[in-house]
Amino acid sequence: MRARGYLAFFVGICLTAWTCYFVIQEQQKQQVQASFQRDTERVARDMQNRLQIYFDTLHSMKGMYALSDSIDAIDRKHFHRFVNELKVDKRYPGYQALQFVRVVPEAELPAFVERVKRDTTLEAQGYPQFHVHPATRRPLHYIIEYTEPLKGNENAFGLDLAALAPHLKALELGRDSGDIVATERITLVQDASGEPGFVARAPVYRNGLPLETTAQRREALEGFVAIVFRVNALMREVLDPALLEHLHVRIEDGGFQQGKPPAPGVDTLLYDSDGRVETHQERGEKVTGLTAQTVLPVAQRHWIVRFEGRAGARYGRSQLPVVLIGIAGVIISALIAALLVVNRRETDARHGMEFSLNELALQKQNAEQARNSLSRVVATLKQAQTNLQTSEKMASLGALVAGVAHELNTPIGNSLLTATALADMVRDFERRLQEGGGLKRSALEAHLADARKACDIMAHSLTRAADLITSFKQVAVDQASGQRRRFRLDEVLHDTLATYAAQLRRACCTVTVDVPADLMFDSYPGSLGQVLSNLIGNALLHGFDGRESGVLAISARREGRDLVVLQMKDDGIGMTDVVLHKIFDPFFTTKMGQGGSGLGMNIVYNIVTGVLKGTIRVESVPAGGTSVLLVLPLAPEEELAQA
Repeated sequence: MRARGYLAFFVGICLTAWTCYFVIQEQQKQQVQASFQRDTERVARDMQNRLQIYFDTLHSMKGMYALSDSIDAIDRKHFHRFVNELKVDKRYPGYQALQFVRVVPEAELPAFVERVKRDTTLEAQGYPQFHVHPATRRPLHYIIEYTEPLKGNENAFGLDLAALAPHLKALELGRDSGDIVATERITLVQDASGEPGFVARAPVYRNGLPLETTAQRREALEGFVAIVFRVNALMREVLDPALLEHLHVRIEDGGFQQGKPPAPGVDTLLYDSDGRVETHQERGEKVTGLTAQTVLPVAQRHWIVRFEGRAGARYGRSQLPVVLIGIAGVIISALIAALLVVNRRETDARHGMEFSLNELALQKQNAEQARNSLSRVVATLKQAQTNLQTSEKMASLGALVAGVAHELNTPIGNSLLTATALADMVRDFERRLQEGGGLKRSALEAHLADARKACDIMAHSLTRAADLITSFKQVAVDQASGQRRRFRLDEVLHDTLATYAAQLRRACCTVTVDVPADLMFDSYPGSLGQVLSNLIGNALLHGFDGRESGVLAISARREGRDLVVLQMKDDGIGMTDVVLHKIFDPFFTTKMGQGGSGLGMNIVYNIVTGVLKGTIRVESVPAGGTSVLLVLPLAPEEELAQA
């Protein structure tokens, strides 16, 4: 009878050892990979968002010239005041200078130089030392006329970019395309350290001229607005120094998007986080398998961003779960072995009429201990599942907040630009009115037309921002409170789609909605919104993976008196029968190690069947798209009463 107990104990120890090995080799490896991927995605997203903010500043500067009658109406004083009002140095530091580059024909170069020397709008003595450098003869010159701040950027004042091949290539591409264009890796003339830098510029065209063709844009070109960067200073504002102790970041220039990529080397290296370490602290060794690469589009160029994980606490493996599993396994194995021994003794005692109450009590005590141990293990597993579900929800909320913040940048930036331009127009009108001599009716009418146009732009932009904020507030309140209330299905769907506008636009996804306005629910809008968010997120992450565009069709219809059928259908890559069979299983995902936790559709199933008291069905074939069909009661309690 002892042999069976020993055998059970040996088998239990083997299973415990295998479980510990699995946790070390698979589960913790997946956790480290997921943490590394979240860090790399956050860094890439922060870089993209910060660069977009700077490029929006270029658009605002370009808009200042678009609202002026001529390019000469924006003199050095106006440019200086506009840049100061933007306060980019305080709100988003990391750039070197903001500039205006004027196109000057060869015949007009002497007059241009004299005009700059006598410019006293900011400095009473003018700029008697101003000269164009390097001195060359060519049909057109691209000369830096305004640079803010001037202190620290004196060497760039008067620089002729037409004589510098990297700058000239980017200028000509921006002139012909009408878009913001960045240069390749350059060394700034105002930077004696030799650090890598680049410049992003947007063309400024003469008002009133057609810009449909390349020839028309070349004819209408008057200059460029520019923003100058030192890459190390830019990255210092974007990257978290604490994160760089565990993550190596390297950025290389991949060339123009439409051109041939250059060969990697010193001339293409924009940033290396290891190269900026000024202490003698040892960096951790590279972790095998923790590498990633992403390509960021930056003003008509590609930046290749490479990541490598470093050994340390952030990407290390914790031994505590393994120790706990080992202890629990040994205890359970010993209890099972003891139970077998006790059961065998009880059988012998019953057959031999030697039954003992003491042995029966001992058996009961051992069984109770085993039950308590198993209960603790089950509770631990449930807590782990709850933590993973919470992480999944917080990740969705983070993506939602990032999307809404990105959507708000454009209308708020447009409103700030228009308000600043309107203030300048009012001050100019007051000055002309105070100078006396009267105002012509045409001048007054032109001022009123410009003011009315500016007000229309601000009203439209602020209305758009208000709509986005209202949608986001309603979604956030519903998901945070979880309260039941009356709501219209089309309004909840509108608010949810508004929070995903940025992601849908980046994925080139077209959304069609066919939902009647009379579908009034008395249910839980927060839970329904979470279901819709997870389904839209799944379509973007899985359905359109590897696709350049897609179509997402959402429709709803009433079925009977108390039910609504809601269908969400995409034309994505579809699913195999194996994936379709396991889609609602917890922790099942086709994106293991790539950010998927496997809990999204499990959460959807639990909400639909548990909270909303409905049913869900998924239909899909490979390369044939996916259809999700929800059947939901208008009032769950009434359905329960009928049941």
